Amino acid sequence: MKSPVRPPSSRLLAAAALTGALIVTGAPANAGDDGDHGDDTCDPNPQDLRVTYQPVDHSVGGSAYHLASLTIDNHDTTCALDDNWELFFTFVRQPVAVLPGDDGEDARQQLDEQDLAITRADAAESGDYYVLRPTDEFEQVDPEGSREITLQVQFWATHKTDAPAGYHISYDDGPAQWVPGKALIDPTDPKQTTAFEGDARPVESAATRFEENTAELVDLDLADRIQPRPLDVTERSGALKLDGRFAIEYPDELSGEADYLRSALRDVLDGEFAPNDGRAKRTISLSIDPELDVDGSGTPDAEGYTLDVGKRGIDIVGADAAGVLYGIQTLRQLIPVDVYESAADGDRATRARVPRASIADAPKFEHRGLHLDVGRHFETPETVKKFLDLMSFTKLNKLHFGLTNDEGWRVEIPGLPELTEFGAQRGHDLDEDEMLHMGMGSGSDLEPGDHIENKAADETEANLGRPPAYQGMEQATVNLVGKGSGYYTTEEFIDLLEYAAERHIDVYPELNFPGHARSSVQAMERRYERLKDEDPEEAERYRLLDPDDEAEYRSVQLYNDNLINVCRQSTYDFLEKVVDEVAAMYDAADVPLTRIHLGGDEPPGPDRWQESPICQENPETSGKSDAELWDMFVQKWNDIALEVADTTAGWEDVLLTGQDVDELDDFAPMAWQNVWGWGLEELAYQLANDGQDVILAHATNLYLDLAYNKDPDEPGYYWATYVDEESTFTYQPFDVYANATEDRFGNPFEPDPDWEELTEEGKENILGLEAQMWGENGKTPEIREYQAFPRLLGVAERAWVRDTPTPEEMPEHWDVWVNTLGQVTLPLLSHYPVVGLPDVGVNYRIPLPGAEIDDDGVLTANVRNPGLTIEYSSTGGVHWSTYHGPTAVGDSALVRTVAPDGRTSRIAPVDVANWEAGAAYHAWSVVNYEGELFRAKVPHIAQADATPDVSPELWVLLQ
Repeated sequence: MKSPVRPPSSRLLAAAALTGALIVTGAPANAGDDGDHGDDTCDPNPQDLRVTYQPVDHSVGGSAYHLASLTIDNHDTTCALDDNWELFFTFVRQPVAVLPGDDGEDARQQLDEQDLAITRADAAESGDYYVLRPTDEFEQVDPEGSREITLQVQFWATHKTDAPAGYHISYDDGPAQWVPGKALIDPTDPKQTTAFEGDARPVESAATRFEENTAELVDLDLADRIQPRPLDVTERSGALKLDGRFAIEYPDELSGEADYLRSALRDVLDGEFAPNDGRAKRTISLSIDPELDVDGSGTPDAEGYTLDVGKRGIDIVGADAAGVLYGIQTLRQLIPVDVYESAADGDRATRARVPRASIADAPKFEHRGLHLDVGRHFETPETVKKFLDLMSFTKLNKLHFGLTNDEGWRVEIPGLPELTEFGAQRGHDLDEDEMLHMGMGSGSDLEPGDHIENKAADETEANLGRPPAYQGMEQATVNLVGKGSGYYTTEEFIDLLEYAAERHIDVYPELNFPGHARSSVQAMERRYERLKDEDPEEAERYRLLDPDDEAEYRSVQLYNDNLINVCRQSTYDFLEKVVDEVAAMYDAADVPLTRIHLGGDEPPGPDRWQESPICQENPETSGKSDAELWDMFVQKWNDIALEVADTTAGWEDVLLTGQDVDELDDFAPMAWQNVWGWGLEELAYQLANDGQDVILAHATNLYLDLAYNKDPDEPGYYWATYVDEESTFTYQPFDVYANATEDRFGNPFEPDPDWEELTEEGKENILGLEAQMWGENGKTPEIREYQAFPRLLGVAERAWVRDTPTPEEMPEHWDVWVNTLGQVTLPLLSHYPVVGLPDVGVNYRIPLPGAEIDDDGVLTANVRNPGLTIEYSSTGGVHWSTYHGPTAVGDSALVRTVAPDGRTSRIAPVDVANWEAGAAYHAWSVVNYEGELFRAKVPHIAQADATPDVSPELWVLLQ
């Protein structure tokens, strides 16, 4: 059955009407005359409105823009939406109408013909915050009526997370109130999913996955059951019964590691695991041998360990304390998964059968990192601790903590209260008197304090009546879910440092300058305003901008006021103050501050400071070009950071933006923008070959915030490419060009044979690699976990395992590894107890199955990770059955993957038809309509026009 071809306007109106009627929002009853603006008029209750965004046609504007629809449904039964409102929202894609001059004129005219206008919402006209307003000629949207608005939007929007978010409305300049919003994309419509004519990448589907899932179920050796895979494993017959009678034996310097082991064992086994009093017959022995040489090279192996499980005891020997902890983490993986499952269910086992074996292991790289950006969206200390514990479990040892960005400053700095009282808060504050304006779809989550009233009561209501599973994009993230506000007190930050140190994780902060600094620049302006009358000199002390600077720029994130001024002495006083206070927190935690990340990425320009009178008047900076000013700043910033830290790091932009940066002492660039065809593919190797220490952060393989694949329901951006666990596992740190097989839009790509190869000397300058998890779409802890796992496991493999399989060897290793995930690692993560916290389990991404139905109506299905359970339904999801092999289902079916903890993947339709006007539907019929799946409740014949019957008695939304 084929969908009829019909014009976009009717299609989008139909989508808005159908979804508006079939999804219960839990909104309160109509408030009647709430916001009354006349004797005979009333305003709709904001929660009785619904705003739906959907791309219509990507083929009209090339790669410059696409046509989209913003549909406003008024479900209020009494009040019309008149011309006295302003609708606010944030949007990662820029409406073309806000572009200045001729660039935006056609789009503005298009909106004017619809009696509407869009402008930037805030007084500063900075960032991604917009407002839609009606003109005086706007024709009201009647009660239970609808209005479709056509927009031109820059670039493309092929994922739902590209859509506007955080809708809120104000009547007659009154308080802002939440308006439920929704994002729709139909994966079956090429006009909605093809970014432009050069986009060759197919949309992910059950059919494409069926072709890709080639790994068969295999028996795993013991070495293959451990992540990352150890260097050497000798398995012996039999098993050791580990129980509470075992005592832990250790020297004083390993008391922390012993405490960690005891806590981890008590999480899953019933017993005390007390220190050895000299009488215990069964022991787990921990010790350090600084000369430990696990690979036989003749030199000690830092962080290496040996683990021996014998008949009556366990011995863990580390080259250092970190090595001992990694031996403990390997021991935890030897405990059978069913023991973890039982403990998660509240029934700790009395014993665990641990296979007898000898394991010797040591890492490939010293730097094995994860970058966690909490500037864009904040994460609580508990969430950060969970990630720290999971990092330790996977033998990662560096947390690059992104504490500052345009959208938020996240750590308390004594003496500078505005940084957190103002710069860590976001909300509906157009003049930014009390907080930064809204950004990236969130203010203070669903809590009060951001000047948006009547928000959803909980995440279920924000998700339009459906409890969010966070196995993909959820509409809750359109509806203000997300911690735009928040910061760590000094006590909380010190506690995080101590928690990380217990796990041998080095936390190094990123303080991002000179760009991406809006939160600090604007916070220091509020400090200036507070002090300027009573103490003008003190007011200027930490000021970061030149108030008379007339420079005009837009950063990548569309800010026009996010640069610090590098010509003011107060800028450097501010930086010194911040690093001194951060260093004091490290001292209080008794943790070394080994590195400060300077930031330095994406500086707007090229004329950043040329219009600044301060720069022209300062003898040190007068006459300097912007490039020369950049070089001066990064030299000074690096020197300031090195006053308190052993080393520094920064994005590659630090070395590329200026004119001629002299060698920065103890500095390591992070090479990130190797997007195939962009021209910087060689940079990491060029720097390393020239003798520069380098940390690999290649976006094509290591950016965990990018979408897993081209499915509109996958959250994340895709500016570099799509990144899944195959991208991370198959990454070639010393031969990254081998990963260059297609460009970011799926077109075949071949590396340039003249690209500079990494030399043997250059390899010595690669400190390691680091996964990047930026926070634009990381609005909940569950999303962060979904983004990280299982991809972070692939990063851990490439950072730890000594021998990276060659490209020719990789397919065989990949088949084994996906079995490891399916049979061992993901089941363990389902029940993983976070050591020292009550949290259990990880919201890893559950892979959707692949499937096909043959001409005889027989379903065949598979899954990327053999060992996971597949379920299918031929009853529209009313009944689900476990898939054991080819099964007769008829013309269509639904499939899903079930995790060991009972969670499921998103539903994958197999040969499900689009809704069709005039078609006959029986009970349990399933249709796709604008990217959502619906099941018929009763037999009926669809009406003959292009708009589905909106009666909720006929259809149930499945997904």
